[in-house]
Amino acid sequence: MSIASTPPPAFRRTAPLAHARTQTHLRPVPDARSLTGARSLGEVGTLPSVVSESLLVPTLDGAVDYANFDHAASTPALVSVKKAVDTALRTYSSVHRGNGWASRVTSAWYEQARAEVRSFVGAREGDEVVFTRNSTDSFNLLARCLPRDTQVFVFETEHHAALLPWSARRTHRLPVPGSVGDAKVLLRAALRDHRGRNKLVVLAGASNVTGEIWPIRELAAIARKAGARVVLDAAQYAPHRRVDLDDLGVDYVVLSGHKLYAPFGTGVLAGRADWLDAAAPYLAGGGATKSVTSRGVVWQEGAARHEGGSPNVIGAIALAAACHALRTHAEAVEEHERTLGRRLLDGLDAIDGVQTYSLFTPDHERVAVATFTVDGVDSSLVSAALSAEHGIGVRDGKFCAHLCVDALLDDPYAAASTTAVRASVGLATTAEHVERLLAAVAELAEHGPRAEYVHGSQGWLPVNDPRALDLARPW
Repeated sequence: MSIASTPPPAFRRTAPLAHARTQTHLRPVPDARSLTGARSLGEVGTLPSVVSESLLVPTLDGAVDYANFDHAASTPALVSVKKAVDTALRTYSSVHRGNGWASRVTSAWYEQARAEVRSFVGAREGDEVVFTRNSTDSFNLLARCLPRDTQVFVFETEHHAALLPWSARRTHRLPVPGSVGDAKVLLRAALRDHRGRNKLVVLAGASNVTGEIWPIRELAAIARKAGARVVLDAAQYAPHRRVDLDDLGVDYVVLSGHKLYAPFGTGVLAGRADWLDAAAPYLAGGGATKSVTSRGVVWQEGAARHEGGSPNVIGAIALAAACHALRTHAEAVEEHERTLGRRLLDGLDAIDGVQTYSLFTPDHERVAVATFTVDGVDSSLVSAALSAEHGIGVRDGKFCAHLCVDALLDDPYAAASTTAVRASVGLATTAEHVERLLAAVAELAEHGPRAEYVHGSQGWLPVNDPRALDLARPW
């Protein structure tokens, strides 16, 4: 079946299943950790636990332990994060300028959360740590703070959050590189052709499409030699690898709490203070001011300058708790993801009719993310069938990185698809989940979905879907 930009109204395999294996109905699993091989390192208490560890989800055949392969979009909350939030809610109050006991406690925890994040990103003396809503907010804040003549250099592989906030007139987009060497050549040439006083290079830590880790230190060194500053998009990097501004040679780092097991609406922009202090406040209002008189306004310096209004205290505390947990268990987290990520990618590569994608080379170091297509099956149908038939959560589409995905799929020898499926491993993923995903994808590649699906305004849905989505509100 060829894939068109508009999927057909219905999909069902009509050819006989010549080699159909016996279908095993999935049964509920009361405790994910009781499965053989589940949480390979968590059994000895070395991995942080997530709140949703034993989540049962409905399928067409009943219910099953949820296999979460959507960590690159948002992560579940850690148990330690929930505990920190529950504790903070007991004394929750507005921060700063309040002299009540609860306000003073909350204010202290808010600034201690900033210190925890400062340690997590390896901030240097004089660097600022500004709390924002998310990575998109952080990049837009930095874009507002650039000196007027700043030229920005960004690869087209970037997530839209890092690609789009900059002034179109002063942004130089570099094409998708075919190799690490190509990326270095492209950046060096672009910087050589622009000799302005202020330059900013935008780099990804890890691709949100393929998971491949970019050569941060090498590209940052090229930028510094040309007199440019560097901002690192660590949204996909920080949950999996250690971030250190000085060690990586970058000037700023951006990250999101909801990708760091702290899904409470907080992001961070950390780095050099001069551009931040010289710019107008990102949010004009209370907290950003030193004084307001009839003659004018004197604005704060430091983080407060760009944190106008009442900040998301609970989000900051949640993020700090997550940063502490990930720092404490860094080696175990990396090993867990390395083991499962390697099995996931190797397993997908071994399935006939499945194509995986890389920016650099298939064996390039990456975090545990795999993007793939299944020949003859629309990617959104793949994700719908994985969910409805197997209790597996993945993401399909272009992952807010349209230019990158278009470049990867522009291959006359690959599956004729315009979108792809992304499977991303994290702390909620177990060895059993990986094996279930590989078996399900192999079945889809050989036989197609088990059920009949129709395509409508909500995408692909089973014709007879018993799963209830109108659950009672949680409030």
